[in-house]
Amino acid sequence: MPHHGNEAEHSDERGANEGSGQQKPVIRDNRKVDPETGAARHPQGEAGVEGNAAPTDGDALSQAEEILNGVEVPAEESVAPGAAAEAQAAELRNDLLRLQAEYVNYRKRVERDRAVAGEMAVIGVLNSLLPVLDDVDAARQHGDLEDGPFAAIATKLENALKTYGLERIADTGVEFDPTIHEALIQQPGEDIQVDTVSQVLRSGYRSGERVLRAAQVIVAVPA
Repeated sequence: MPHHGNEAEHSDERGANEGSGQQKPVIRDNRKVDPETGAARHPQGEAGVEGNAAPTDGDALSQAEEILNGVEVPAEESVAPGAAAEAQAAELRNDLLRLQAEYVNYRKRVERDRAVAGEMAVIGVLNSLLPVLDDVDAARQHGDLEDGPFAAIATKLENALKTYGLERIADTGVEFDPTIHEALIQQPGEDIQVDTVSQVLRSGYRSGERVLRAAQVIVAVPA
């Protein structure tokens, strides 16, 4: 409601109204110049008045961002530590078991390959010495190794090769076995029911279950 007069009159009216207990409308003086002193007034909340400046929208947004940035969001593990930890532990356990199984299989394969490589090396050496053993057998059949230093050397060589699993195939009177015998000659035999080795022309050799060389034999067959 517009009013006229100075500030003092209006102040008296407000005081009278307050004293009577009747609520009257509050009238603010928004004049920018003080009518008594003539000095310029600064509106409340305007920049430049210390202690009365209200925060602007930009300041409020900055404060809100600072508050939000300062809040620590709990990680998924902290929200549900039990399930996440169990899942991770199960995954790590499965990886460990898989690696362990792969290592065991790898170790077995390496040991098997190593054993096979060692066996093949021994077999290679034994095969290379078979012609020497043939010469020893020929000399023994001719009576050249009945006595003397060469007979002792030949015996030592044969015994040393036996330690590596070398076995001679030179038995007669046994049933013919095509896996270890090579029949060069067949001739009828008396009083026999199955094919039988009657004579060994060249000894055969084997190392364990592996036949290095079949024995060349003469086989007597039933008449």
